[in-house]
Amino acid sequence: MKIIYIHQYFSTPEEGGAIRSYHLAKGMVDAGIEVEMITAHNEQTYDIRLVEGIKVHYLPIAYDSQFGFFKRIYSFWSFVRAAKKLIKKLPRPDYLYISSTPLTTGMIGRWAKKKFAVPYFFEVRDLWPEAPIQMGVIKNRLLKKFLYRLERQIYQEAFHLIALSPGIGESMERTCPKKPITIIPNFSDPDFFDPAIVNVANRLYPIGKDQVTISYAGAIGPVNGLGAFLALAKAAKDQGINWQFILMGKGVELSEIVREKKRMGLDNLYLKSYGNKHEVRNLLGMSDFIYLSFLPYTVLTTSSPNKFFDAIAMGKPVILNFKGWIYDLVVQSDIGIYHEKNNAEAVFDYIQKVLDKPELKLVIQQRGRVLASTQFSKKQAVKVLLGVLKSKKLRRKKTSGVYTLTA
Repeated sequence: MKIIYIHQYFSTPEEGGAIRSYHLAKGMVDAGIEVEMITAHNEQTYDIRLVEGIKVHYLPIAYDSQFGFFKRIYSFWSFVRAAKKLIKKLPRPDYLYISSTPLTTGMIGRWAKKKFAVPYFFEVRDLWPEAPIQMGVIKNRLLKKFLYRLERQIYQEAFHLIALSPGIGESMERTCPKKPITIIPNFSDPDFFDPAIVNVANRLYPIGKDQVTISYAGAIGPVNGLGAFLALAKAAKDQGINWQFILMGKGVELSEIVREKKRMGLDNLYLKSYGNKHEVRNLLGMSDFIYLSFLPYTVLTTSSPNKFFDAIAMGKPVILNFKGWIYDLVVQSDIGIYHEKNNAEAVFDYIQKVLDKPELKLVIQQRGRVLASTQFSKKQAVKVLLGVLKSKKLRRKKTSGVYTLTA
């Protein structure tokens, strides 16, 4: 089987960021599938590299999380055009596997299906255009109508849909009730994010290794709502609580975070530059609690944040300021606490409770790692995807039209 995998933001573990596509593509290669990845990079020329058996085509399409709206749109359209030109030169695959966002990558699938009769799988990481519409980024009525129609057409013409969360799957089902959908969330890697591995590295970490540490690692964008994280740090400072808060990441809101840190006098908040997987592992390993953050929009409750899965693999208790399916998992598994707006006291009480009871901290670690290894392992995700690609028998859940693989 030959698959062309399309993901505009493909990254390797050494580069850092979201590496879902790397693991899924590598899983395909290990199963004997020939994979050619089409992605983009911020270089001036086209490049091609062999990454652990994945033939990766790098198109010279500039993109940065700090781009404005129209510059992002230009980057998306440029990638679509360049990917089409490249596909014309490549041997015809059996399938395309296309990952969004951006939604515009689905246009490549529709085009290839019409021109070459190649079916495509479409993976939805975030609900788009629903997210920017709910947040008020897209306001034009005609543009909204066009984007919703494009979303529906991409879903309808796909051979199979992949959703990263139950909420995303339910939304896709409402849009295309008869289309087969499989949920493959982001996943954990308990072998890599192992507390035993990072113990030595922690002693070398330059920031206050003996202090209680609450950390956030990930995107610093408009949807992340990191004002809540800063407010928690401010509340701790005002109460004379000697804990440290570490924020690692990059994004368009980073300069605003820097300004707010200065304005609020947060000398207990440390900013770390964007790190690769090894640096993230060291940060999570030295942290006592991991913070997860999104703005309070309904569409964002369907998200499948990578750092949640890294945190539970590392066995760290989580603090989150949003509800949805991740919130439900945290509550049901009793591995963290919800940070309600303007209510730092409940969070501080929880933190102190865990600190005062080493046995509770160990229990949370065990619960998190069991959850990571039994429900969200990398191996399990690859196995489900391979089952979909090889057309194993599917069954429909009783409560929805979303499909899952049979045992």
